[in-house]
Amino acid sequence: MTIRIGVQIQPQHADYADIRRAVAEAEEIGVDIAFNWDHFFPLYGEADGKHFECWTMLGAWAEATSRIEIGALVTCNSYRNADLLADMARTVDHISNGRLILGIGAGWFERDYDEYGYDFGTAGTRLADLEQALARIEARWQKVNPAPTRDIPILIGGGGEKKTLRYTARHADIWHTFGDVEVLKRKSAILDEWCDTEGRPSSAVERSIGVDKAPDEVGEELVAAGANLFTVGLNGPGYDMGLVREWVAFRDSQKA
Repeated sequence: MTIRIGVQIQPQHADYADIRRAVAEAEEIGVDIAFNWDHFFPLYGEADGKHFECWTMLGAWAEATSRIEIGALVTCNSYRNADLLADMARTVDHISNGRLILGIGAGWFERDYDEYGYDFGTAGTRLADLEQALARIEARWQKVNPAPTRDIPILIGGGGEKKTLRYTARHADIWHTFGDVEVLKRKSAILDEWCDTEGRPSSAVERSIGVDKAPDEVGEELVAAGANLFTVGLNGPGYDMGLVREWVAFRDSQKA
């Protein structure tokens, strides 16, 4: 698969004007995908610092950009009714003229659940809910009018070997993981096995990984391990694109 570069513009510790400038800069320098994340409070830094909601922001990004794909890395399945989420995704898909990726995961940040009144449950119940939601999302996309502009790509984030990776093999177009090259190799091999079980070619699921090192340190080995989507996480308010530019240059060098 073609190498692609993503940036996760973390919607914390910044004014929205800072975030909007960051997504515009990402598009200008040639990033392929701009992600945010789906939380209600900062994940690090000042715990009660500035923070914005995910999906209203994606609707704004759909209007503020024209080329890059957009999505959440990742949506927490627990926070929205699955059919509603499917309709939200379909709507942003239309606003963006077919540039939305539906990133989704089972959820994990307990403070979000507690303060917003969601049942945290257990890892097992959240994963079971995710599996049910994925089927409902796919079914709702078959019913809405107008239909999505394309088969909206589904990205699943997580590395659980018995459930998450099986759900990924069954439903996803992209699998996202964090970790080093050895984690990528091990989990990717398990995903291959689940793809075989589910009757899908392993090549149908793009491998995505978060990166915080320069491509001249880790790029070649990650590509050799099967990754082709590399996403740099950036914190507000500065959103320094220096490392992102290095990864864009790495992508372009591979085309030469």
